[in-house]
Amino acid sequence: MLVFLMNEQLVPSHQVCQTCLLANVNGSPRWQGGTLRCGRALPKLVASQPDLYQCPMGFQLTNVDCLED
Repeated sequence: MLVFLMNEQLVPSHQVCQTCLLANVNGSPRWQGGTLRCGRALPKLVASQPDLYQCPMGFQLTNVDCLED
């Protein structure tokens, strides 16, 4: 599940994306084949860091499935 990182909180993407013009018809980010289509990948500082993305509105997202050990 994709979540937004805001002020040390994880916010579900449907709470932010539902009014975005780039979201899919369900109000979710355009996530396809493990890649965020409506944003850009951010560089990793260390290899163990989960994938981070930035949407055009400036929010940072990550896939919480990647955070499991």
